[in-house]
Amino acid sequence: MRRVIKLIGAAVVSLSLAASALATPIDTYEFQNPDNQKRAISLASELRCPQCQNQNLVDSNSPVARDLRLEVYKMVDDGKTDDEIVEFMTSRYGEFVLYMPKVETKTYILWGGPVALFVMGLGIVFLFVRRQRGSAGKEIALSEDEQRQLDELLKRNQQQ
Repeated sequence: MRRVIKLIGAAVVSLSLAASALATPIDTYEFQNPDNQKRAISLASELRCPQCQNQNLVDSNSPVARDLRLEVYKMVDDGKTDDEIVEFMTSRYGEFVLYMPKVETKTYILWGGPVALFVMGLGIVFLFVRRQRGSAGKEIALSEDEQRQLDELLKRNQQQ
């Protein structure tokens, strides 16, 4: 029985190792040096696949992403800078390929919107708390009839 469990465990481990080996994002491209490989993978992780809405070039399995990954790898090996590669991709596919778009006039709302909403939320909370504190300090005036009813209730409570 123990032997069967060990065999099953070994099979599971070997299958998981085989699956992780197949999932490497390097494709079959051979880089000139390990630094280029790290830089290319890092850059491809920051670029969005034009076909897949929310995956970067490394994680996507689409043919477009594969071609663009190889293009990025080749450009890195050719000595292009990261800015040149990003400029090439944005000129070809637009700002959509950037997960973090540049801060420009047309992206002010994108970058400033969350900050503005946070400041507005803080303002609303501040006003709400201020109103609550202001109304808590005020004494409520009772009419003569209400005061009489309150006195009667207090007298009944004391007698019991």
